[in-house]
Amino acid sequence: MPEYLHPNVHIEEIARGPRPIEGVATSTAAFLGETERGPLRPRLVTGYDEYLRWYGGVFAPDKFMPYAVNGFFENGGTRAFICRIVKRPATVAIASFNDLRVAAVGAGSWGNRVFVEVKASTTRIPDPNNPGQSIPMGIRVQAAYWHSLPAGAAPFNPFDNPQPSRQPTLAEDFDDLSLNEASPDFFRKRVNGSSMLVVLDFIPAPAQPPNVPPAAGAMLAGGGEAAGLPESVDFDGADPDPALRAGLEALLLDDCRDVALVHAPGVTDLATVKSIIGHCEKQRFRFAVIDCTPHVAAPDEPRAAIQESPYAAFYYPWIEISDPQASARKLVPPGGHVLGIYARTDAERGVFKAPANEVVRGALDLEYRIDEATQDTLNPKGINAIRQFPGRGILLWGARTLSADPLWKYVSVRRLFMFLEASIYDGTQWVVFEPNDEKLWAQVKDTIRLFLRGQWRLGAMMGVTEEQAFFVTCDRTTMTQDDILNGRLVCEIGIAPVRPAEFVIFRLFQKTIEAQC
Repeated sequence: MPEYLHPNVHIEEIARGPRPIEGVATSTAAFLGETERGPLRPRLVTGYDEYLRWYGGVFAPDKFMPYAVNGFFENGGTRAFICRIVKRPATVAIASFNDLRVAAVGAGSWGNRVFVEVKASTTRIPDPNNPGQSIPMGIRVQAAYWHSLPAGAAPFNPFDNPQPSRQPTLAEDFDDLSLNEASPDFFRKRVNGSSMLVVLDFIPAPAQPPNVPPAAGAMLAGGGEAAGLPESVDFDGADPDPALRAGLEALLLDDCRDVALVHAPGVTDLATVKSIIGHCEKQRFRFAVIDCTPHVAAPDEPRAAIQESPYAAFYYPWIEISDPQASARKLVPPGGHVLGIYARTDAERGVFKAPANEVVRGALDLEYRIDEATQDTLNPKGINAIRQFPGRGILLWGARTLSADPLWKYVSVRRLFMFLEASIYDGTQWVVFEPNDEKLWAQVKDTIRLFLRGQWRLGAMMGVTEEQAFFVTCDRTTMTQDDILNGRLVCEIGIAPVRPAEFVIFRLFQKTIEAQC
């Protein structure tokens, strides 16, 4: 309570009534897989061009990350975290310039194709020790990257000695960098996190003041990764050092808390797929999209072959698209495009609408054509088909999870509950450590009821009245005296979710008119 120590009119602001609950994000996706280059720590991108700047384009015929990300944004996605995966053990390419250490932003052999030059800045300031003379303000760091270099090619400086036939794929220029940590132009502040190629730092125990050569250039060296395809342990990304965690472990960081969808493009390795589904089940508020194996005309039942789970959906077959870089036709997994449809449906209708009967933008053809007889065998197995319909195009034509439980059979029902649970969880954190009495119970009920009422009016729940759509109970009927004494507040919420009209049946009959007498 405030103290009143002098006569006056005192104004107070108090909180009364229900507190608003804001709905959480439902369409922020995380993509895990190999990329041409880039950092290992997950990074948010909001468009395909931004992905290309940070991670490069297509770099091998059997790597599908660029196609999946492009399909996601083409179909309506807006936010994606990219989790670059490398085969461990992996090392980072580096180069040293006296007290300055330059490293590639991520591990892998790609860093060996980065050239760095360090020289004096172009801006000069008066020399305090020599009146009338000037000295460089700081240093200038230039970096260049090549997608590929001829075997045995000698390093060369593309900035001071440009060669038209060997122009770098990407070049960066950071001028007027300071070596003083107190300066706003300190190189860590301006380069690290902004450069798509390099990270700068002092070597341990640099000289005072730090010593940097006036002009020096070199290729980074020492970067590499193990041979072979990444395995489940690489996708898990566990590491005792939190700064070195990658993959699924890195998605647990606070920066990635908005992630609601998880996908590994083209990954069909059973152990890796199970790790991704297990991650979503453990987090509870995330949903996995699984790609089918290519060139398989009759896929096995994924519930038995992969895992029975309400937190994942399986899509078939692969789709044919136009390569965004080469413009040639390319067969790619459908998951990235499916995630884009999830995002588009969430934005246009809501998470309660099944992400199906939607056009797969960018799809030109299918690896296998699916007719009604074929889908009769796929649908009961939890295989969501992508079909081509005459005059309608290529449509996503399935909305089932991998769950065998009829309550969680549909993607929209599972994701609706994930959305409601996550929103209520985030929106009621203020309740913890409040006095556990009737006033708090009433406030909690009103807060949750206000939120659910808004969702019901949007169409997320069945019922013509609130009582039919949902109920919220938080009183002596949900808590015993033992619960109260042990600091437990128990609130029961019942929801009647809408389910998709998967089978639309019209019954027609002939109506005869009896003869009139």
